[in-house]
Amino acid sequence: MFGSIGLPELLLIFVIALLLFGPRKLPDIGKSLGKAMGEFRRASTDLQRSLEEEVAADELRAARREVEDATKPVPPTEPSAPTEGAPPQPTEPK
Repeated sequence: MFGSIGLPELLLIFVIALLLFGPRKLPDIGKSLGKAMGEFRRASTDLQRSLEEEVAADELRAARREVEDATKPVPPTEPSAPTEGAPPQPTEPK
């Protein structure tokens, strides 16, 4: 949870905070610190969620572009073989 901070380090931090702020202010400081950590965690979660949504939207736009490109009408070309009912095409002598 705290990375490489172990129990002895936490106790040292607690004793220093107790000496600096006194026993009366320590609960208020802890509450404020907890609220700040919660807000930071919420903000980072919201940022991560919005980035994931944006990436998903970009992927959706790219897929939609591919589908639109694939469904574009193909320009008509001259038939290579005569179709039924069509008169034969004249050929030029060589």
